[in-house]
Amino acid sequence: MDSTVKVKSYKYKKHYNPEQVVFGFIKYLVLCLFGFIAVLPIISCIITAFKTNAEYQTTNVMTPPKSWLNFSNFIDAFTKANMGRAFLNSLIVMIVVLVVSVIIGSQLAFVLNRFKFPGNGLIRNLFFFASLLPSVATQVTVYSIMSSLGFINHLYGYIVMMCGTDVISIYLFIQYMENIPVSLDESAIMDGASYWKIYWKIILPLLKPAIVTSCILKGVSVYNEYYCANLYLQTPDVKTLAVSLYTFVGPKGSQYNLICAGVIISFIPALIVFILFQNQIYSGIAAGAVKG
Repeated sequence: MDSTVKVKSYKYKKHYNPEQVVFGFIKYLVLCLFGFIAVLPIISCIITAFKTNAEYQTTNVMTPPKSWLNFSNFIDAFTKANMGRAFLNSLIVMIVVLVVSVIIGSQLAFVLNRFKFPGNGLIRNLFFFASLLPSVATQVTVYSIMSSLGFINHLYGYIVMMCGTDVISIYLFIQYMENIPVSLDESAIMDGASYWKIYWKIILPLLKPAIVTSCILKGVSVYNEYYCANLYLQTPDVKTLAVSLYTFVGPKGSQYNLICAGVIISFIPALIVFILFQNQIYSGIAAGAVKG
């Protein structure tokens, strides 16, 4: 009985040849190296955030601070940069932009996918060509339009500009919608449902994975957006979180210890959201990565 067990355990024992061992070692070594390179700026930022001005000017960026209980930089960054108001502005902008972008993008995808009409392919190609244009090249025209409409230094004007058509979300919705059978629409039409009701009751709930993926991509870009926010929101009461950190940059030098403290403060809300909704985020990305 014992010999049988030994034979079976030996039969299913896995052997590794030297090439597999070396290849596995190199693979994990490279992964660890790139992982360390990715987290190195974050480690440097955390170390710098706890340093005083004298420590930052006299020590290396990777030299640990004398005290890890020095929270004065975080207090100064939060108060001097008015980060409470800036965070509220960023939150308002992000929520409104995400809601409007999801509704407009999903409706455009619904029309382009479900209705075949002359110019359907042309509209898709125009969206594609628009995505190839660098945003900086159109800023002169956009600034002129924003100025003529009185949208500069107003949060609602910045929101309207950021709610512009998100081409990536549209193509994501179109690709995912191609996997939703048209028979569902036909069955709903047979039951007397209108196209508007089909969109709200059938299509939109089934687009949940694609919506999660779109909100992640769009939300991160809006939350971290700096160029347009700095260009169109110049008064302190309408600044977003990314622009508020520019308070500590001046002609006489930059207070990088306060900037790093502000970066950590701005990073905490995103980290909390990720921890609370990581299962939904992972499932949304996996289900939203569909083939056209």
